[in-house]
Amino acid sequence: MEEKPSASIKPYLDKLTLGVTRVLETSPGVAEVSFVEKEPAERHAIISWEQKNSCILPEDLKNFYLMTDGFQMTWSVKTDDTPMPLGSMVINSVSKLCRLGGSSMYTLPNAPTLADLEDDTDEEGKVLLTGNGDKPEKPHFDSRSLIFELDPCNGNGKVCLVYKHAKPVVSTDTEIWFLDRALYWHFLTKTFTAYYRLLITHLGLPQWQYAFTSYGVSPQVKQWFNMYKPITINTALLSEEADSFVNKLDPNKVFKSKNKTPVIKKKPLSQPAGSQKSHTSVTSSKTSSLAGNSSRK
Repeated sequence: MEEKPSASIKPYLDKLTLGVTRVLETSPGVAEVSFVEKEPAERHAIISWEQKNSCILPEDLKNFYLMTDGFQMTWSVKTDDTPMPLGSMVINSVSKLCRLGGSSMYTLPNAPTLADLEDDTDEEGKVLLTGNGDKPEKPHFDSRSLIFELDPCNGNGKVCLVYKHAKPVVSTDTEIWFLDRALYWHFLTKTFTAYYRLLITHLGLPQWQYAFTSYGVSPQVKQWFNMYKPITINTALLSEEADSFVNKLDPNKVFKSKNKTPVIKKKPLSQPAGSQKSHTSVTSSKTSSLAGNSSRK
């Protein structure tokens, strides 16, 4: 499938990206906005995927793939006249929509799998879901659920398309969940369309999915959120405990060279030459007088 990096986005692609490219290009410090134009997925490729995995893609995701076989947009910021990659928005193509936790032909027969974690993380995973009151049933790594990777998140976790009820038959109901690096599940959205809007409106900022976890984003990511606020960001996320992540160090003071006060060494007082002569004459006269007295005795 041919992929073309595009600098200027076509009108229909501008609608697909909800105009986020114009938002980024007018943001201060943004150096490069790159969009990889992909051909639409062929219908038989989607049918082949559904037959292989014994499930039906949700209608909104299927329509998305019929417009573009995956999605990739990146943008950079300029630091010291050097572009630094920052934002990344990715949705895997149909061919890369792989099942998570599926058995591999290269694994050993008794090798541990993700399904072995079910007993260990069942209770803990229910605690770290969403910040609101309701706690939806979390996905399972074993055969009870089917999980497919939508976005690898640059190694910071995985955004997954989840069929939570795979027995006795696979249900058509799907949800989008975030699996963090500690293998805890966090609910994101009910539909792919809702997740796609979240992806776009958060500008692909690094680790933005952690804003939907109970422990939130890291202090460094909060700095980026303050500079490039997502379109629909909850400002309370940034204002809460602001002092805890704002760097208050003054580099000018930290790296300022300290002027050491010179230590003045005290020199012994030098005596005048005349006083030294008189002192020697006095001592010599005393010794001579002592010598005379001893001879008289």
